[in-house]
Amino acid sequence: MEIYQHGMPELFKQLGLGHSPKEIKEFVKNHRHTRDSAPIHKASFWTRSQSDFLKQAIEQDADWAEVVDQLDIMLRD
Repeated sequence: MEIYQHGMPELFKQLGLGHSPKEIKEFVKNHRHTRDSAPIHKASFWTRSQSDFLKQAIEQDADWAEVVDQLDIMLRD
């Protein structure tokens, strides 16, 4: 079984967000905040479909899980 490693631009594109390096940096800057141990998909700024995608990626340990984990780290203070 081949596993594809997705990058941050592909994740942002999948989420329907701007995916240039500048847009990713700006998104993180605007949404970075101190969070408790709540999962990334429970952040208030996601739409329902974005939240569902992030939750599914982690729960199913999908190809997207690693990059979702990276985004989670980037969004925490």
